[in-house]
Amino acid sequence: MSDVIYVTEEGLAKMQEEVSHLERVERPAVSKQIAEARDKGDLSENAEYDAAKEAQGMLEMKISKLKNKIANARLIDPSQLDTSKVLILSKVKIKNQKNGMQVEYTIVPENEADLPSKKISVESPISKGLLGKKVGDVAEVQTPGGIMHFEVLEIAR
Repeated sequence: MSDVIYVTEEGLAKMQEEVSHLERVERPAVSKQIAEARDKGDLSENAEYDAAKEAQGMLEMKISKLKNKIANARLIDPSQLDTSKVLILSKVKIKNQKNGMQVEYTIVPENEADLPSKKISVESPISKGLLGKKVGDVAEVQTPGGIMHFEVLEIAR
């Protein structure tokens, strides 16, 4: 099954770099480990060989999954997105109505989320509550700690 995933140019480039690294650096290293373990003799009782073969299988699976994601990736063009409401790639400034705290997040595709960089997944509860809201709207967000209310203060790209 192919599931379309939406990515930014930056996210696509990161996935391509990772595949390249895995193929150019990791794959030869695992092949070398297999060769070294094979040189040690009887393969039927060689734990190093078994571990290296398992590592190779995991690596190939990871490469395959990444290549599948890249093949099914669709680039998001930020210039084509509406800035009047919260959408993916929106930089949104919100205010917690309970404590007055203000926070700014960028809503990104799930595979590009990075909380320390204030990039939250479009699949997160806060993002889901904010999507489609306009400046001045109040989003009701279901969180593990209960329902929270956030006012949308600004929307930018």
